Amino acid sequence: MDATILDMITTTDVEQWLTMAQELPLSEPIYQRGIAILDQLFEALIPKKTALLPNYPNPFNPETWIPYHLAKDVSVQLQIYTVNGTLVRTLSLGYQASGVYQSRSHAAYWDGKNEIGEYVGSGVYFVQMNAGDFSSTRRLVILK
Repeated sequence: MDATILDMITTTDVEQWLTMAQELPLSEPIYQRGIAILDQLFEALIPKKTALLPNYPNPFNPETWIPYHLAKDVSVQLQIYTVNGTLVRTLSLGYQASGVYQSRSHAAYWDGKNEIGEYVGSGVYFVQMNAGDFSSTRRLVILK
């Protein structure tokens, strides 16, 4: 399957397809095989571990995407900090289904602005991801 198509498919999509297929009164082997394939696809799309991945591009100017994986459904929040620990921006992503959030259309997006809409200066920043009991921090670099 083409990587761009896989970027568009979410675990929520596959779960809905699987639920709809299982509700159909179809007992022929071809349909049962299709349901089994959907079930396998659903399992393959769920990461084994939650992870915060490196942003891209990095260094960036002025915007970046922050990819991550979720092993379970959870509320996700990213916080951007300066090197001295000052909070710059909070990205509340809300409750999200388990899955891979890696492509530009699914990864978290930061426009390089602080909470009041001003672009931040060049330098090193840190992003902290909190998702349920998971927490991880990564370094971001803005070059202007």
